[in-house]
Amino acid sequence: MKSIRPGSLAYWRNQACVILELKGLLEAVVRMTEDQSTNIVRATELRASPVSDSALTAKHIFAEDRDWTEAVERHRLIQPLLANGRKSMEEVQAAAASSGRSVSTIYRWIKRFEETGLVSSLLRTVRQDKGQLRLDQELEEIIEKWMQKTYLALERPTVKKLHQDIKTECEELGLQPPHVNTIHQRVRDIDERERHKRRMGPRSAKDKYRPLRGAFPATDVPNSVVQIDHTPVDVIIVDEADRLPIGRPNLTMSIDVHTRMIGGFFFSLDPVGANSAALCIAHAVMQKNYWLAARDIPAEWPIYGLMQKIHVDNAKEFKGHALTRGCNEYGIILEHRPRKQPNYGPHIERAFRTFMAKGHELPGTTFSNTLDKLDYDSEGKACMTLKELELWFTIFVVYIYHNDAHTGLNGVSPINYYSQCVHGTKDRPGVGLPEPIENEEKFRLDFTPYFQRTVQRHGAKIDGIHYYAPILRTRIAEEGDDGKGRKFIFVQDPRDISVVYFLDPDEEIYHPVPYFNSSHPAISVWELREVTRRIRETPGARVDEAAIFEGVRRMRVVENDAIEKTRLARNARASEKRKRRMAERRHGWKGVHVTLEPPVAVESAAATPDVVEAYDEIEVG
Repeated sequence: MKSIRPGSLAYWRNQACVILELKGLLEAVVRMTEDQSTNIVRATELRASPVSDSALTAKHIFAEDRDWTEAVERHRLIQPLLANGRKSMEEVQAAAASSGRSVSTIYRWIKRFEETGLVSSLLRTVRQDKGQLRLDQELEEIIEKWMQKTYLALERPTVKKLHQDIKTECEELGLQPPHVNTIHQRVRDIDERERHKRRMGPRSAKDKYRPLRGAFPATDVPNSVVQIDHTPVDVIIVDEADRLPIGRPNLTMSIDVHTRMIGGFFFSLDPVGANSAALCIAHAVMQKNYWLAARDIPAEWPIYGLMQKIHVDNAKEFKGHALTRGCNEYGIILEHRPRKQPNYGPHIERAFRTFMAKGHELPGTTFSNTLDKLDYDSEGKACMTLKELELWFTIFVVYIYHNDAHTGLNGVSPINYYSQCVHGTKDRPGVGLPEPIENEEKFRLDFTPYFQRTVQRHGAKIDGIHYYAPILRTRIAEEGDDGKGRKFIFVQDPRDISVVYFLDPDEEIYHPVPYFNSSHPAISVWELREVTRRIRETPGARVDEAAIFEGVRRMRVVENDAIEKTRLARNARASEKRKRRMAERRHGWKGVHVTLEPPVAVESAAATPDVVEAYDEIEVG
């Protein structure tokens, strides 16, 4: 399992660099190899190998079962060499001997997988030179012998010298010698670390490729084992439009067994199924920084990347073709819980109990049983939509659960224990941060269940809605081997069905295909089902694309009106509350303040009967 840790070579925006330090769980200090400059970069932008210009390929879906089984077996053969990280020639030779393959072939398989991280890269390649003679086994053995004897030596001979030695022996045996380009290709297939060790010496290789000392058990690190399960949530939610109760959602959640960090989750109103499992796994693998930013949550959720093993129960949604082959494609071991052993997944069960206990504080909770519920009106108190519940749960995970002391971790919180694993302690070295997956969209599509449709003049019709893109033009009315319309593979994200993905059978690449009518708004599959249900309940109405999106338009008008009415009602209640509070204050003032009596009127001089003129009372001599 690749990781990003101090001392290792990495690539930032496809430029080689050496990681000097990890700053927390989000940033790294790197030194660029080209100009020796030092930069602080986001850890999620670092890769253990250069990012390839790969499209949304899906070779694993079209592979025949026999060819796919062979590719999986090849991966199993080289898996111990990949996990070790330091491949000795003895280990490679042992793998070659056990499989009956040459050492060069084993190195070639390792190189292919390390470049892509996909088991489909180990599929038998279709030869472009079909019909021409291939190098026979005797010639392969000669090439292998001289590579080991001549080229992989401390004298460091050139490829030209290697080719000359091979050519000489071939001529002595009467064989057609290989072209020098073939020998160059064989040399390129040799593992770079092994080539450096054999030609430059073990000490030089150690200085270059082993900057850190110490090791850690491969099964005792973050992302080594992840448990996934479903549970109904003890909360009734309301719909977006009318804020009316619509039932209890199901939660699919993944937990990293070693650190107890929640890797990802998915809420759905549908019965649990393959889609729920696929979207939960995709959420666990994806980087969460942009996902959190879109929800205005300034917190860390630093666990991401491929897991080594997934533990699931024996439910049918965990045994589907898409999930099984998706795990195979990325080298993930899918392990089912032994029957009649319900305590096989205790970590995920404890996490569910922790969440449910917190969820019982929410309005609209159903509690765990009728004894706890008593006379509580769950439907009457329900007030949260599915999106609001998702937001609440995210805040609970990143702020409370990840930072709360965990008894299973000796009182250390999951995020602090995860940090210890990444950076190390005085007793054990750090394992570094996980390497982000190169193409998160392809990963999600590879795990999503697919369906098949024909292509007509208006494109592909899925659940009453037409989809079209130029890539479908040559597939219109194409016939299959049975003379009927040929069916093609499409993949759809239930959260946004405005785009489906067409899997081209020739290129083996996913292509996005939008609505045929681009004026339609983006909707989820749950909105589509609700609109369809309402149309069917209307006498005389028929379900077609126009009716569906007219229903969507009307529902959103109702939703917007409801939001506006709610805002006005809230403002009116606030205004009434202010008036009532002011009236109560005025009432309370009585008896507290002194009441002033009105002033007593005083008669003016003009009102008296005697009028006094000036000088009236002065007697003159």
